Amino acid sequence: MTKRRLLLLCLIAFVFAAFFLSGADQALTLDNLKGEQARFQAWLAEEPLTVAGGFFALYVAMAALSLPGAALLTLLGGALFGFGWGLLLISFASSLGATLAALIARTLLQGPLERRFAGPLERINAGIRREGTFYLFTLRLIPLFPFFVINLVMGLTRMPLRTFYWVSQLGMLPGTAVYVNAGRELGDLDSLAGILSPGLIGSFVLVGLFPWLARALVSVAKRRRLARRFARPARFDHDVVVIGGGSAGLVASYIAAAVNARVALVERDRLGGDCLNTGCVPSKALIRAARSVAEIRRAPRYGVEVGAPRVDFSAVMAHVHRAIQEIEPHDSRERYEGLGVEVVGGEAWLADPWHVRVREENGERVLTTRHVIIASGASPWVPPLPGLESVEVLTSDTLWQLETLPDRLLVLGGGPIGCELGQSFARLGSRVTLVEMGAQLLPREDDDAAAEVEARLSEEGIAVRLNAKALRAVAREEGGHGLEIETGEGTEVLPFDRLLVAVGRRANVEGMGLEALGVETRPDGTLAVDETLRSVLPNVWACGDVAGPFQLTHAGAHQAWHATVNALFGEVRRFRVGYRALPAVTFTDPEVARVGLNEQEARAQGVAFEVTRYALSELDRAIADGQRDGFVKVLTVPGKDRLLGATLVGAGAGEMLAEFTLAMTHGIGLNKLLGTVHPYPTRSEAVKATAGVWKNAHKPARVLGWLARYFAWRRGEDTTRRGKGKPDA
Repeated sequence: MTKRRLLLLCLIAFVFAAFFLSGADQALTLDNLKGEQARFQAWLAEEPLTVAGGFFALYVAMAALSLPGAALLTLLGGALFGFGWGLLLISFASSLGATLAALIARTLLQGPLERRFAGPLERINAGIRREGTFYLFTLRLIPLFPFFVINLVMGLTRMPLRTFYWVSQLGMLPGTAVYVNAGRELGDLDSLAGILSPGLIGSFVLVGLFPWLARALVSVAKRRRLARRFARPARFDHDVVVIGGGSAGLVASYIAAAVNARVALVERDRLGGDCLNTGCVPSKALIRAARSVAEIRRAPRYGVEVGAPRVDFSAVMAHVHRAIQEIEPHDSRERYEGLGVEVVGGEAWLADPWHVRVREENGERVLTTRHVIIASGASPWVPPLPGLESVEVLTSDTLWQLETLPDRLLVLGGGPIGCELGQSFARLGSRVTLVEMGAQLLPREDDDAAAEVEARLSEEGIAVRLNAKALRAVAREEGGHGLEIETGEGTEVLPFDRLLVAVGRRANVEGMGLEALGVETRPDGTLAVDETLRSVLPNVWACGDVAGPFQLTHAGAHQAWHATVNALFGEVRRFRVGYRALPAVTFTDPEVARVGLNEQEARAQGVAFEVTRYALSELDRAIADGQRDGFVKVLTVPGKDRLLGATLVGAGAGEMLAEFTLAMTHGIGLNKLLGTVHPYPTRSEAVKATAGVWKNAHKPARVLGWLARYFAWRRGEDTTRRGKGKPDA
């Protein structure tokens, strides 16, 4: 047994002994407590104003200074003053103290509190923007955060203090009444047998059930607010209507149908959305074709002599469209109708929260539904640059109609789409120039990851222009077009035959009647929804690209599960969508894969972290494959093996990422990854090797010193001459 454990046991024994020797066990009997209560009641009868005023002042001070113990003091107030006077005193004292706490926060502590409670502050501000004072009322009725956090954070908002006071007064009243009543029942307890009395049991059952009852009350209130604005149908044709047949909409429809809900899926174009038709599937098919060209060019390094590759671009595009056609049945109308989904072709808009109008080829149809899930996706955004109207701009949507390979391709935008497509076209034979406004490619990634990609692109002949602002498209005297850019060195015109714009995507929110219904958008254009993906309308939800913040197929599917389950079963329980272990991969060569936080995000959020890095040049499989570029970098809690995030750069990084994603999802630390057998020689060994680097940096030096002395003793050496705890040199 260690000295620390022995000391702790002695301390516990001392406390127990002191407790009984002091007679505290006799003082805390029910008879003694009732005697103290009797003396208090006599004091209250003699000086009611002094006693009640002192209790009121104490409660106000505790709430104003955000001291712990409000729930206990509320129970005590019910026991001492009874239900009526206790409720009166505590209700006003708690509201006044909360208002003072908000005032203190607003006056003195704004900076520290904004840093300490940045997450709650943003969510509360978003809720106030959506629902105004009603949101504060729901926070008081169903505290999503502790009361003292609400008090402090609300002080940082622009809500008037008088409004904060009266909303708090009303919102906290039901909960206060429940706790005061429980305290009164405790105060009336005459014997331990009274613990089993129906009144006391009922009071504490009510304390446990109150959050559920309050949630139901808020839901009813929201439905009635809606009913006053719109005509709610007496019956509905559907449980859910999903607008948008992309990845998120298909998953939402599938889940609803799987639990036997009646669901309609409305799509105005093609099922499968961007991912199938213009995004994930065609781009990865193109990347694979381009990689085969790069592999042929690299073949001599392995001792294989081949001729220069000849690219038939029309055949490459045929391969791309064939991939789409072969995957298309997975997302087809026939499949989803077979699953029980009613698929409706047409353009949908909301007449009100329960009526979805669909413009079909043969007229208009009205669908009544209990819930609406908006999964309308996003579209490429083309900036309004002067002269661009005279250029036939390519985007990730229109690129797939190309019939000939561009000789000079200019890619505007150095994010994942721009880098992936730019590299692919360069490998197929285009002369590619990549223009990025920021200081690095892949702005969301760490600079070391972006540097690896930039180096490879430059090596493959791509002209990369960083810190370059696009000014205008111009006609060149010698023919063709050019893009005028501004850099730190001045302006220049970059010639091109085709221009691919990949500067981002904007959510598809227009034309659905959302603005008229009060459904707001965020500054980035996505729909404003809460952590459960619900909009300001309690039966209208959103998922996928239209909801943000990640425009990824698997992120949309992740959100779709939450939106659908929350819509169908939210009266019982709602689930917040979490992104802590959301993986993302940029399919360049080398690939960039990440889950959780990277260094730039951790610093921006003020999260303390420790970095462990392993170079793939040390990995046996990478050496054998001749693909040694890249690294694995993990962020952990300082001194612990708990993962905060992982970034991988290199061949197969997206596949290796799965193990880190699993570890983060289920709380598996680096020690357990190190103890997992990995097949040799594989790239997955890089995960274990990284865990080994972390372990080596955290090896117990003192224990190892003791072991060195132990083994020296076993060998018969004289250990008295060696330094204490130090191994052999």
